[in-house]
Amino acid sequence: MPGWVARSAQPQAAIAKPVLARSPAAPVAARSPAPAVGVGLDSAAVRVRMAQRLEAAGITHPGVLHAMASVERHRFVDSALVNQAYEDTSLPIGLGQTISKPSVVARMVELLLGSEAARSGLGRVLEIGTGCGYQAAVLSRVAREVYSIERLRGLHEKARHNLRPWRLTNVHLILGDGMQGFVNGAPYAGIISAAGGNSIPDAWCDQLAVGGRLVAPVVVGDGKQALLVIDKSSHGFKQSILEAVNFVPLKSGIA
Repeated sequence: MPGWVARSAQPQAAIAKPVLARSPAAPVAARSPAPAVGVGLDSAAVRVRMAQRLEAAGITHPGVLHAMASVERHRFVDSALVNQAYEDTSLPIGLGQTISKPSVVARMVELLLGSEAARSGLGRVLEIGTGCGYQAAVLSRVAREVYSIERLRGLHEKARHNLRPWRLTNVHLILGDGMQGFVNGAPYAGIISAAGGNSIPDAWCDQLAVGGRLVAPVVVGDGKQALLVIDKSSHGFKQSILEAVNFVPLKSGIA
C-alpha cells in the first residue's frame, strides 16, 4: 500500500439504520440553477451567491455548483448560527464536531467527481463522518447512492432529523465505526472522509472500487493536515497530497 495508507484497527460492527432518501434526479450537469425566490435565508439567491463565490474561487464542476446552490445549509446548523450559514466558515454542530466550510465541501466533492469512476456519473459513495448531514445532502445530488456513517449517536440522530424533510431516498445513514468503512455497501466509486487521522485505514482502500477515488484529510509530517487523494486501479494505488486543511480527528468506536 502507499506510504500514507496504514493498517486499520479490528472491525467493529456497524449498525444499519433505515434508509432516508430522495426522488430520482436528472443528470447533474443538465440541471438549471434554482430560481432566486423567497426572502432571507430561505431565498435561493443567497445560495446562488454562495455558489458564485465558490466558482470565483476555482470550483468549476457544474454538478457541484448546482448542488451547493441547492442544499439549504442554514437548515443544518443551530438556530443561533444561521446568520453565518452561508459564510465560508466551519461551524460547531455539537459533541466537539463541526460542519465544514462550503469551500472545503465543494472542493472535496469536486475531487471525487474527477475520478475515473465518475466519468459517466458518480455511482455509490461512502461518507465517513455524517455530522449534521449537510455533506450527505450535497453528495445526494451528484452520486447515485450515498452511504454515510457516523460514530456519535447524537450526531447520527441529528442528521436523521435534519435529512428527514428532504426525503432523500438515495441516502443511507449508518451508526457505526467509520474507520471500518461499511462493507455491506462496497465497492464504492468514491469514499470521502470528514475527519483526519495519521493514516488511511486499510478497510477504506479495500472497499474502494477499481477506478474509484478516496478523498480524505491526513496528518502530514509537521503534524498538520492536508488533503490526500488516492486513486485505485487494477495496478494498485496512486496517491497525491494536496492543500492544507483542518478537520476534527479521526477516531474509532461508537459513542
